[in-house]
Amino acid sequence: MYLFSLIVGVVATVAVAAIVILRLPRFGRMPRGAGLERLQRSPNYRDGQFVNLSPTPMFTGEGNMVTMSLKFLTQPTPKRRIPQAPLPSVKTVLTELDPNEDVLVWFGHSSYFLQVDGRRVLVDPVLSGHASPFPFAIRAFPGSDAYKPEAMPEIDLLLITHDHWDHLDHGTLTALRERITHVICPLGVGAHLEHWGFAPERITELDWWEQTAVRPTDLHEGSTDRRRLWTIHATPARHFSGRGLSRNRSLWTSYVLCTASLKIYVGGDSGYGAHFAEIGSRFGAMDLAILELGQYNDNWKHIHMQPEFFLQAARDLGAVRVMPVHNSKFALAQHDWDDPLNTTLPEHREQENTDPSVITPQIGEVVRLRDPGQTFKRWWHTAP
Repeated sequence: MYLFSLIVGVVATVAVAAIVILRLPRFGRMPRGAGLERLQRSPNYRDGQFVNLSPTPMFTGEGNMVTMSLKFLTQPTPKRRIPQAPLPSVKTVLTELDPNEDVLVWFGHSSYFLQVDGRRVLVDPVLSGHASPFPFAIRAFPGSDAYKPEAMPEIDLLLITHDHWDHLDHGTLTALRERITHVICPLGVGAHLEHWGFAPERITELDWWEQTAVRPTDLHEGSTDRRRLWTIHATPARHFSGRGLSRNRSLWTSYVLCTASLKIYVGGDSGYGAHFAEIGSRFGAMDLAILELGQYNDNWKHIHMQPEFFLQAARDLGAVRVMPVHNSKFALAQHDWDDPLNTTLPEHREQENTDPSVITPQIGEVVRLRDPGQTFKRWWHTAP
């Protein structure tokens, strides 16, 4: 009887602790009210959750979510190589960039800054040193976390692709909230942002194939009047969502940025699929495609980009240049930290001249968006 009472007490304590933890602000909030009603009308929302355009099993090997989790907890995994010393980076002062130059600055993983036609855009910023609910878990590699929220300038547009911890960071966004003019995000993600203090009128939620116009605003000091009308399109991705116990209650997306002078594809997270060719057919050639390449595994090959499909996705999009992201900051899979770069570029060297140029900047290095001849070092070869 004592043992039974002890077990019941332990289970009850764990359950209460879980409830308390899941109510922490960092976990966000599920859509409700008008926001919930809108997403329930989406053609991509069925039986209480969002679904991909094509059948997309989470795991393709033996087992399911439960057995995979048990295996992860109880069995040794192959040793993966992670950096043992700080990764190299470039310390670009973003507030001192010429506002008339069109540039990209990568912060590692899937976080980056774009300045195009005088507008400043921030994509999926995770700048708090970890990609999990707790600071001690999934820590950034040494040297990969060189950029913090205080280094960010005033931001015209924040783009969020989905609500996973390595793309939507509570600490970063609450620190930047007063410096962000407007947010564009997928259906359902706005509920998290409102819970964190963003005013609803500053948030635009989009479903796949919806678009929003971004109109000229006051120019930053020193910029010329190149900020004509932009159109930002939300386009499909092949992935999933969720920050707590519930999955797929908000949408995941990619974007096509049709600026006054450039066309840029912001890929978010996505396994390979027919949607890349559909996007390329609808929008034509991209000046730059930013695609995930990292945290892949054969067991989840439908929801993350496998290396063998990276260049094919770029071809489908008609990309002139392609940049691999989702690597070099966090270890979320079992491959070595530099495998994504090492496995892609040797293949690329064997391709035809008509294939997109692969660009591989260091963290913090300025990518000149109007300079297709810009070259980059193989910086990971000299990294620890």
